[in-house]
Amino acid sequence: MKIFFIADTHFGEEAILRYENRPFKSVAEMDSEMILRWNAVVGRDDLVYHLGDFGASGEESDVLAKLNGTKYLVKGNHDTQSNEFYRSAGFSEVYNLPVLFEDFWLLSHAPVYVNENMPYANLFGHVHNSPLVNNFSKQHYCVSVERINYQPISFEHIKQAIQEASE
Repeated sequence: MKIFFIADTHFGEEAILRYENRPFKSVAEMDSEMILRWNAVVGRDDLVYHLGDFGASGEESDVLAKLNGTKYLVKGNHDTQSNEFYRSAGFSEVYNLPVLFEDFWLLSHAPVYVNENMPYANLFGHVHNSPLVNNFSKQHYCVSVERINYQPISFEHIKQAIQEASE
């Protein structure tokens, strides 16, 4: 079993194509390509933490049924339905607030404040391709899809990048 992270898929949202200059001709192309890329790296027994803004198409259960892995959602600002809605759509669990993962990793939709005196690292999305935020440092990693090739990124890759940034 492997663990993966991703954020800001915005399945079914046409406006995101323009807002973030995504390299797809249509929402249908974007959705099918992201599903294909997701399933190319995530196996059926793997875990995926989606750090917010899954989609607003009203067809979340249709999309989730096509995605490999056990999926958890840390809600983002576009995830406006109830937690029960997202659970019934196919997420195993849904969180309204940041989650402390393995006693070190703060999982959130938007970045949270961490500094070098704090014993945490933050995994987040929300900022998409903003040039104001680096992809990663020794205490953070942005998993917005625009930064991770529109597919989930492995926890092992994240830990290695943060370790190398700390050296």
